[in-house]
Amino acid sequence: MAAAEKQAVTGAGPFNGLLTWIDQRFPLMQTWRSHLSEYYAPKNFNFWYYFGSLALFVLVIQIVTGIFLTMNYKPDAAQAFASVEYIMREVPWGWWIRYMHSTGASFFFICVYLHMFRAMLYGSYRNPRELLWIFGMLIFLCLMAEAFFGYLLPWGQMSYWGAQVIVNLFDAIPVIGPDLAIWIRGDFVVSDATLNRFFAYHVIAVPLALLALVVAHLLALHEVGSSNPDGVEIKNVKDPKTGRPLDGIPFHPYYTVKDTFGVVVFLVVFSMVVFFAPDAGGYFLEHNNFIPADPLKTPAHIAPVWYFTPYYSILRATTDEFVLWVLAPGVVAFALLLIWSMKKSATRIAVGVIAIVLLAGLLSLDAKVWGVVLMATSVMIFFFLPWLDRSPVRSIRYKGPITKTALSLFVIVFFVLGYLGTESVTEGRTLAAQVGTAVYFLFFFLMPWYSKMDKCLPEPERVTSK
Repeated sequence: MAAAEKQAVTGAGPFNGLLTWIDQRFPLMQTWRSHLSEYYAPKNFNFWYYFGSLALFVLVIQIVTGIFLTMNYKPDAAQAFASVEYIMREVPWGWWIRYMHSTGASFFFICVYLHMFRAMLYGSYRNPRELLWIFGMLIFLCLMAEAFFGYLLPWGQMSYWGAQVIVNLFDAIPVIGPDLAIWIRGDFVVSDATLNRFFAYHVIAVPLALLALVVAHLLALHEVGSSNPDGVEIKNVKDPKTGRPLDGIPFHPYYTVKDTFGVVVFLVVFSMVVFFAPDAGGYFLEHNNFIPADPLKTPAHIAPVWYFTPYYSILRATTDEFVLWVLAPGVVAFALLLIWSMKKSATRIAVGVIAIVLLAGLLSLDAKVWGVVLMATSVMIFFFLPWLDRSPVRSIRYKGPITKTALSLFVIVFFVLGYLGTESVTEGRTLAAQVGTAVYFLFFFLMPWYSKMDKCLPEPERVTSK
């Protein structure tokens, strides 16, 4: 052990002997230095950089409250709803734990969505952070799976019928769809077998994958370094004597204190919702979910929880007319644009063949199939952002008006689709959802062109203090 390391471990304190003993057998102090005290982060983090640490904090809340809930919950179709009522009414502080868990699910998505938006603002997915972004998107997919599997567990009316509707979507997949839906449910309908396997996924399988991905995400972050609002790499300008970034500061104590302040503010808001509005007017906990599941009585309006509704709107917007008059011409136009942009003949031919196959599928398969495809694509397309964005600069601060307008429209459309997904279907709402769906996908598919042609300002050589 180097002299400096020994000094750090064996400094004055009541636990110095214990720390020395641990450090000789486990890289405790090395981990502390690598990921906290000697991990240099940009000095200009702003408000948007709270949400990564807050998402991690909410994950801890969900795990802890989930453990306490499983002590009294019974994954049995005949007893599940009653066990939740028992937790709410009989278990000491059970209502508080349950509301923390249900509210935490929504706050988890709020933090993750804002964390993703920050990455889109400042180009945090750009080179060399592509793998970091992919890990983050895998976390997002696991979170969606975790929320979906957990949604069935209260065994209320909306839980039951929501799961029935979503699982039935897999029936639309050609050839393997019906068998896949039966495999997911474990039965021909949502039943006790479905509840048991969803409980296993929610409590064991998905959390293990989620925790592994969070660790991988953090390791990748500390390997390539954090982004910043200017999109400048702080590793490029270092102190010649110490080798430390001139525009960086140690994560601890500076950002641990900053994040602690963020956690305190978060807990104030979180507690207000938990104690005074845990259902958030039916958005966090639907009113129909306080009614026991009844397979013989369908609710008048079935909709998923708010964090799934933008994608649900895309699914519902995909009608026969939308496929014929929007998707089919869109495929032709996009194929022509790609062919015009490409130089190699072989690539042009490949694009033409793929476009013809897609057109044949659009005209022959049911619109429900393409609704499922678009819903899945609306999530999976985020994975390709590092390669779709061709802008010469990373941060929105220095990007031109076209990119800023496109991102603003995307955010507006995302909220509109989210709202429409909570409402019942009407002709006007369907039309609005179809327009929103078109704008949503145009944001991504046209990004390689508008991001490249946009007039950008030059990035500074070093980070600013703003």
